[in-house]
Amino acid sequence: MSSVRLRLLKWLIPPILLMNLGAGALAYMLAPPHLREAVLRTLVLVEVVFALACVGLIWFSVTNGLRPLNRLSAGLHARAADDLAPIAVGEVPYELEPVVFAFNDLLARVGEGARARQDFLANVAHQLRTPLAGLKTQLEWLRARHGEPDTAQSLALMLSATERMIRQTNQLLALARAEPQHFEKARLEPLALDALVADAVQVFVDQATLKNIDIGFDLQPAVVTGDRFLLRDLIDNLIDNAIRYTPPHGAVTVTVRPGWLTVEDNGPGIPAGKREQVFSRYVRLDERTHGSGLGLAIVRDIAMVHGARLTLGDGADGRGALFCVKFS
Repeated sequence: MSSVRLRLLKWLIPPILLMNLGAGALAYMLAPPHLREAVLRTLVLVEVVFALACVGLIWFSVTNGLRPLNRLSAGLHARAADDLAPIAVGEVPYELEPVVFAFNDLLARVGEGARARQDFLANVAHQLRTPLAGLKTQLEWLRARHGEPDTAQSLALMLSATERMIRQTNQLLALARAEPQHFEKARLEPLALDALVADAVQVFVDQATLKNIDIGFDLQPAVVTGDRFLLRDLIDNLIDNAIRYTPPHGAVTVTVRPGWLTVEDNGPGIPAGKREQVFSRYVRLDERTHGSGLGLAIVRDIAMVHGARLTLGDGADGRGALFCVKFS
């Protein structure tokens, strides 16, 4: 990639020097013979000074002229990956307006494509929920009436697969709802965070009991402003993730304090170098554990649209993982 400064120097300096040399040669020829040596020394000095001044002037002018472009570039680099807002045209020089218009047109088309994909994802997930719930009900009905070992085992496998499909469908729907383009701020309302966690208790107590995990809840009254359904998705995914990755006979603790939600476990923990990865979609650090790799990505997106800060650290005594959600 060539530099604008160097290209300008290459184009402008040689012609300027040639013109100066021509003028100097003419002055040298017209000067009296006894003054020609002094004229020559003066012309060489002037030529060197003039050349350096031209280089400095061109370099300074181009650098100053490129500052708006550098600011535009820095602004684009500083944007979040999902920030598709148009660039303000009034903040750039006239010469850069065509570039800004082209960028804004591209951002608009990318936004339309993203919205179309999210709409499709939400519609598919929503349409799958009802038939999957019906399938689960029918399988449970069959299991209650057919206790033969072979039949019971097949029904148990089908029920397990159906429950995984329902969970993944719900995660896809939560992921679509948590997208900034789909987040409806009109649905924000004051909510009792401790009550939302309490509503989820029974589901996870049963799930933890199956793995002999000691799950505890320390809930103090806490009110936050948020979307009831999305915050329930955030709570469900954090607790489910903790139970899923905590080995049998481990412990999970869910704590609510004013403005805070924490979920702590004493499982294997997450290495510091991989903590950013776990919030990316479809990332699972333990391939032996079932899951879609969407749970913590959903937590991240929901926290972001609520203006909350999500952190991940070590649990008590440096063991396990501690997820903290700080609401503003």
